[in-house]
Order: sequence, then structure tokens, then C-alpha cells
Amino acid sequence: MRLLLSVCCASLWLCSAAQAATELHPSRGDEVIERLPAITHLRPAPATASSLPPVADPLAAAAQAREYIATARQSGDTRYWGRAQAVLLPWWDHADAPVALAILQATVQQGRHEFKASRAVLQAALRRDTGHAQGWLNLAALERLSGQYLQALQACNAVARAGQNFYAQACVLETQSLQGQTGAARSGLAALLAQTQDAGQRSWLESLLAESEERAGHDAAALAAYRSSLKNEADLYTSIALSDLLLRTGKTAEALAVLQPLPLTDAVLLRQATAMRRLNDPSWKALRQTLREWNAELARRGDDLTLHGREQALVALWLDDDAPAALAIAQRNLGLQREPVDWWLALQAARQAKDAMAVQQLQSDMRQVGLVDVRSQGGRT
Repeated sequence: MRLLLSVCCASLWLCSAAQAATELHPSRGDEVIERLPAITHLRPAPATASSLPPVADPLAAAAQAREYIATARQSGDTRYWGRAQAVLLPWWDHADAPVALAILQATVQQGRHEFKASRAVLQAALRRDTGHAQGWLNLAALERLSGQYLQALQACNAVARAGQNFYAQACVLETQSLQGQTGAARSGLAALLAQTQDAGQRSWLESLLAESEERAGHDAAALAAYRSSLKNEADLYTSIALSDLLLRTGKTAEALAVLQPLPLTDAVLLRQATAMRRLNDPSWKALRQTLREWNAELARRGDDLTLHGREQALVALWLDDDAPAALAIAQRNLGLQREPVDWWLALQAARQAKDAMAVQQLQSDMRQVGLVDVRSQGGRT
């Protein structure tokens, strides 16, 4: 889900290849050990969080934190969430922190999938400043992610009251599209697209349109919108969403072509492995082993592996042929996040596990939430 005034892209929890600390012993001087992601135009000079000097000025801290947040999203390198936190540390969890910095703290927590903590920080900040449009947009995104569409609409309306009607309309349209109002979303997003020539805004709006069309079962329209979004402004989130559409519709070679130039995050790597496997390329097994090593490294670091449930369930379903395990992980993941892909994943796992009761319960829960997504009715995984 791509939304935000300052940076129009999604919060993702992705594990960078650079995080793996496995000891390597190259046999030749020219052996390739790791292919690093391309340096983005937003990425600051290399530094570790511990070496970052304290930033005493709140405005300077906010600007630096936004750069790190943008880089984390654009590159998939989760170390930049830590750098953003390091910059915000003098104000982190302080009840009297400037509201703008509290909103940025919540953004970092959302990026790490610490959704409960993020919501609490946002709500406290918005009680102090009810006119902070960015905060309301962030809260609307969290409510949608949780399947709380009424609360999301209320947050969208608060964005309008804060004077950001363009973003408020997009917020409402995205929420309504999740509830099956595809026609209204299509016409509304087209109207917003007619109001702007900004490449970032157009890319964001087109990605929202693509997701809406895909949920409605209009794969050709979704494909066109995804490609148009990426043409306006490339970003990791939309590239992965496009690859998922291509994988789901059997365009495996095209999906791999989309994935190959992306930063090597766990989400990208598992999709590359999936595409290679479906193309009968034995190289997928090496990628699967890399994912195991990254997961072990997360465990050694003490990370909460349940925060990576979506990727773990996809690995179990697509690479390990273990549908019962995928279902258990996906069901647990729904307690953390309830985006359309999370429901789709749980239902696919339940169907492959031949668990009719789980399918029935998941479909009932989706109806109760109010999500309308024809992909979850079955079909190709």
C-alpha cells in the first residue's frame, strides 16, 4: 500500500543481503561474494547507526530521518530504519517530543512492522496536533492494514480537515476500493491524475489504481497501470506487486525480468527463486539456501521472526511445498497484518493443504472485515 505526503511508497519489512553475517571463504580473488543493490540517489554516505553524530536540531533531525526512511523504502535495506531511529533517539518515546518527530518515530515503527506501537505513538501525537495531515495518512494506512476500513475512512476525513484534500480523496478512494467500489475508485483516481503532472504523485495514484483493478479481477488493466506507475517513477513496492501479478497469471519469465534488477531483499529473492523454479532453472535452490541463512541470521540477532510472517509463508508455499506450514504461518500473520495479499496467501495455503474448514473460516472472516478481492476465490498461485 503506497501512501504518504512526504514519500509516496509503502512500508515494507525486507531483509537486505548486506545484513547476513555468514563467514565466507572465497577460493579466488575474482570470486563474486555478494551483489550489492544499486546506490539510490537518496542514499546517504555509508555509516553505522552507532557512528552517527547526535542531531540536536529537531528540524535537521526530521530532514535526516526522512532521508533514511526514503532510502529504507527505496532500497529495502532495513539498516536505514535503524539509522532513522538513531537520529530520532533524543526524542524517541518522549511524550513531549515535537509532533513531527513523533510521527516519524511511528513511521519507523510501521516500517519495522511494529504496528501496535506505531498506532499508539500516532494516536498520542494526533491528540496533541489534530491538524497533522501526515499523521492522519499514516493512521489511515495502519487502519487499512488492520482491516479496519471504517476507522481508515475517519482518518482520511481528518486529512481533509487538515487541508490536504488531494491526499484525502486518494485515501478515501483506496479504502473504498478495498471494499469493492472499483468503479468509484477508477473514476476518482482518474480525476486526481488529471490534476497533477508530478511524476511521484502520478506513480503513486497509478499504483493504487493497479491494485484496485487487480483486486477486481481486471488483470490487463492492472498490468497497464503497474507499468505506467513504474514508468513515471520506479519503486520497490510497485515492482514487487507487478511481479506478483505476472507470477499469478503465468507470465513467469516476465516476472523474473522485473525482479532481476531489484535490490536483493528477502521478498525479491524468494520471488526470483519461485520464478526460476517454475522455469525449471536449478539455480533456485541456491537462492532458497540464501534465504535460510538470512533467516538464521535474523534469529541470531534476536529479531522477532513473526514480523516476517508473510515472506516465511510464501517461502513455505512456493519453495518448500509445505502448504500446512504455510497455512499456520499465514494465519498467524493475519493477526499482525490484514492486507489483501495476506488474505490471498492464507487462502491459497488452505486450498493447497486441502483444509476446507480453514478456507470457509477465512472467507467468512474476509466478509466480516469487508474486503472484496476476487483473487481470493481461487486460481493460480
